[in-house]
This record gives sequence, C-alpha cells and structure tokens, in this order.
Amino acid sequence: MTAVTTDPTSGGSRSMNDAHRVLVLNSGSSSVKYQLLDMRDRSRLATGLVERIGESSSRLVHTPLKGGEPRERAGRIADHEEALRAAAEELAADGLGLDSPELAAIGHRVVHGGLKFSEPTVITDEVLKEIERLVPVAPLHNPANITGIRTAQALRPDLPQVAVFDTAFHTTMPEHAARYAIDVETADAHRIRRYGFHGTSHAYVSRRTAELLGRPVAELNMIVLHLGNGASASAVAGGRCVETSMGLTPLEGLVMGTRSGDVDPAVTFHLKRVAGMSTDEIDTLLNKRSGLVGLCGDNDMREIRRRVDEGDERAALAFDIYIHRLKKYVGAYSAVLGRVDAVVFTAGVGENSAPVREAALAGLEGFGLAVDADRNAVRSGEPRLISPEDARVAVAVVPTDEELEIAGQTFELVHN
Repeated sequence: MTAVTTDPTSGGSRSMNDAHRVLVLNSGSSSVKYQLLDMRDRSRLATGLVERIGESSSRLVHTPLKGGEPRERAGRIADHEEALRAAAEELAADGLGLDSPELAAIGHRVVHGGLKFSEPTVITDEVLKEIERLVPVAPLHNPANITGIRTAQALRPDLPQVAVFDTAFHTTMPEHAARYAIDVETADAHRIRRYGFHGTSHAYVSRRTAELLGRPVAELNMIVLHLGNGASASAVAGGRCVETSMGLTPLEGLVMGTRSGDVDPAVTFHLKRVAGMSTDEIDTLLNKRSGLVGLCGDNDMREIRRRVDEGDERAALAFDIYIHRLKKYVGAYSAVLGRVDAVVFTAGVGENSAPVREAALAGLEGFGLAVDADRNAVRSGEPRLISPEDARVAVAVVPTDEELEIAGQTFELVHN
C-alpha cells in the first residue's frame, strides 16, 4: 500500500510505501482482542480487549505499551462495529489512529480455512465467501471472524485486510494422516477430515525452536505441545506439519480445560439412546463440561496442582489422565517422525507448569527424553532448554506469540 502525507521538515510530500504498523484482530462471538505492532522491531505499541459485547456489562481495556497507563471503559457496547470503533478511538488517543499512513494492513485471525487456504491471504469478496462456506465446520468461530473482517473493512476500505488461518500450518499433512476411515464420498461431500488448529502457534514455535538450537528448521524433527485451556500436539518434520492432534474441530486429541479430547465416537450414540440427551446437550458436555473441569471441577492447572499437593484424589486422577494422554501422543508422534530432535512445550500450561513438563516425559528415557530438574524449575519468558546437557533429544520451553506470527505473516504478504 502506498499513501502520501506531508513532511513538515521538508516542506513537501513523502511516500509512505514503508508503512510499518500492523493491527491484529481476533474477533470472538462476544469479544474482540486487538494488538498494534511496529514491524520494524516487532514491538507492541498497544493491546486491548473488548469483552461481553452486546451485554450491559461490556468492558474495554486498552493498554498503550510505550508509555501511558491502562484505560478501561465500562457500559454497553452493542455490536462488533461499535467495539472496533471504540478500540480505534483508544488507539487514536495515543496517536496511533487507524487513519495513520504508517498502518500497512489489518491481520485477522480466522480459525478455519479448510483445504483452500494454506497460507495468509488478502481478503477479497471471493475469499470472504469461502470463509462463509466453511461456517458448518466452524460454527462457533468463523461467523465471529467474518464479523470482525466486515467491520474492519467498513472502517478502512482502502487498507489491505489479511486472513491468517489457524488451520493453514496443518495443510501439509499427508492424506493418510488427514483422512478419517469413513466412507470417502460422505466425507468429501461434507468436508469431513482432520484439519488441526493452533497452527499459527505451532508455526511460530517450530521456527523459534530452530533458532534456539542454532539449526535450520529444515533439518529438525520436533514434537510441539501447545498446552493451554485448549491443547494440541503436532509432529513437525523439516518445518512442515505431518500430524496433529485436533481434527475436524478443536475437540479431538489431548485432554483440555473443558474439552474431552479423544473419546469413542459411540459415546455420543450411547448418550443419545440411553441418557436421552440431545445433540446440543452432548455438544455442550464434550466441549464445555469435560476435560479437566469435568474430571475434577477445575480447569486451572495451578489450582489442580495445589489440590494434588494437598492430597485431593479427584484432582490427582484428573492430572494423571491429562499426563497419560500427553505421553500417548509423544510416543505416537515419535513413531510417526522416526527420529525426534526436540520436544517443545508452549502456551499457558506448557510455559508455566514445571510439574506438567516433568510428568509428561517421566519414564521416556528410552526415547532419549529427560528433564533436568533445576532447569525445569526456572521461570522465564525466554525460550530455553530444560533437558540435561548431554540429552539425546532437546526438551525446550518456547513461549508462543500468535499475534506476532499473524502480524509477521500479514506484513510479509502486503510488502512482497
């Protein structure tokens, strides 16, 4: 994008084809998260959250990161358009308005891109239609993402809008990993296959791990464990995903905060026939009332560990189930890859819970995996190794940064 503005020091106009800011938007069903980044040094200029959109208790929290105190607005924010306009006003108050010629693009997190989108994409009418076509396989996420895109387009119709897809990193999975063993015609007719999610995190962490190890990512085989309230694992060979734990939806795979992860599909039939539960009730059970919260009533790993340390048997069982599932995936992905150079922990639990990291790899010394207790106990916001000095396989903690990844992919696309 090229814009022109006046430079008061030169008395004339200057080209702004070196616009260097990117606004990242993550629109949920009732919230909008945003970050403004300066891509010259990859620093954050401001962050914000608008939550409870449409309710009387709506709230906006805006934090300028280069001077200034956090500011909060309370009171009803009717819809996403009003939310984004309120965010734009807060940015303008810091001299970071959306009308600035320094703004190069707006990058949008879009959860589901299906098979069509394997890389960041400038949003056109046709792209937006395709995102809409994918709503049946992402009914909780894509509609909110679409609302955010349309609102941003209305505010800055002249600015490139870029979609960065959670599923894109996983489109490199081979067919034998992506296909479910069901009737092919039925699967194709309804787009039923394994797509995977958290792709921006897995992409970012894979690259940062290679930097930490001082080796080209193309040479490395790694298992990335994104452990937050939502959790996923990926097997990454040479920087390309060859397997991931989430599937058609984010429900499959690891035990999560409120999601069950892997269950026998016949559980759903059993609940419908025997318990008389509706499809919506089963959906709510598996997505919102299962996982850690279903097992022990808590989905905060810190609280669960506190309870475990106090001898709470229900919390201990929940923790053991969580760890057992992690170990199964580490073992399975070791087999898929054939050779593992690194196992990497990231996201809220992965970055901050030393007991989870230790327990997940305990007993896997035969795989070349071990955790150094002293290194594992260190708390840091920096990428770091927690394996012993002479370990055959590196074990690392690498903080994720999905917003920076979205900003980087967006900026690279519009400046190429």
